[in-house]
Amino acid sequence: QVQLVESGGGLVQAGGSLRLSCLAAESTFSRLTMGWYRQPPGKQREWVVAIDSPGNTSYINAVKGRFTISRDNAKNTVSLQMDSLKAEDTAVYHCYAEKFGEYYMGKGVLVTVSS
Repeated sequence: QVQLVESGGGLVQAGGSLRLSCLAAESTFSRLTMGWYRQPPGKQREWVVAIDSPGNTSYINAVKGRFTISRDNAKNTVSLQMDSLKAEDTAVYHCYAEKFGEYYMGKGVLVTVSS
């Protein structure tokens, strides 16, 4: 079991920025692939971004060039810097961890972008 706690959500105007963080209670954190899903209001959850153990990243096209994922293995933390936010980025953002083929997800934080 991997415990994940997100922070940093909130309300921001379109064009603004927010930084989400996810703290993992996991001794093997540095070996895990970490990432974020989001679920817009009334829509299905979608994968957004991931970072693997060596630090390789991948992004959904809709956020490329605006979102940046990073990790700090010393602090067991993964962060998501979100810039140039749009109304369509409004969603509950969930941090996830992949460990030995199993997926674990945090409770999520709400990001609301006002237009």
